[in-house]
Amino acid sequence: MSEGWLVLLQQAFSLLLSFDPEVWSIINVSFSVSFAALLITLIPSIALGFVLAFTQFRGRWLVTNLIQTLQSIPTVVIGLLVFLLLTRNGVLGDLKWLFTQKGMILGQMLICAPVLVALSQAAFSSVDRRAWETSRTLGVSWPSAVYVLCRELRVPLLLAVIAAFSRILTEVGCSMMVGGNILNATRNIPTAIALETSKGDFAQAIALGLVLLILALILNFTLGTLRGKAMPRSH
Repeated sequence: MSEGWLVLLQQAFSLLLSFDPEVWSIINVSFSVSFAALLITLIPSIALGFVLAFTQFRGRWLVTNLIQTLQSIPTVVIGLLVFLLLTRNGVLGDLKWLFTQKGMILGQMLICAPVLVALSQAAFSSVDRRAWETSRTLGVSWPSAVYVLCRELRVPLLLAVIAAFSRILTEVGCSMMVGGNILNATRNIPTAIALETSKGDFAQAIALGLVLLILALILNFTLGTLRGKAMPRSH
């Protein structure tokens, strides 16, 4: 590794370890917005995934395909849609959420929900339906039966949550269009990395990239541990 890279890494770690106010403000905006979007969409999305996996109704095929299609839409297109909704003449213009964290949360909810619904539907579809039918036949209440099912599927459901959180935490297009990349207000990690790289301030970009890298390592190790505990042990 060249001396220049070592200096940049040293500066990046220095920014993080010295709790540089600008860097940690960006990190705070990123996590607060993405956690809010995830928490708001979590239960409704998993509930919809359960309904799609366990019930038959007219239009189920259409809803399933629409959700799968929404997963592949570029985040910048979702950002454009939310921007048009929140602009002064838009349907939601009176809310005045454009270039605010509330607007960013709305955009990330639209990105997060299809991932959660599709992956939770796949998880519920993989379980033996007889376990559910037996529980209901034995008189177990609806909420209790769903709770038991979710406990059995905690690893794939956690995988869905991690996948959804990773997608919204790292997306750039929607945050840039709806948030406006305003320092100490709507500037998050991906938009800050794009900005600082274009300015040639690689130290801050590397510092923020390290945060995402450390988060990815923590999430993957956590998931690996849970998978190991969930697997049946052979004696």
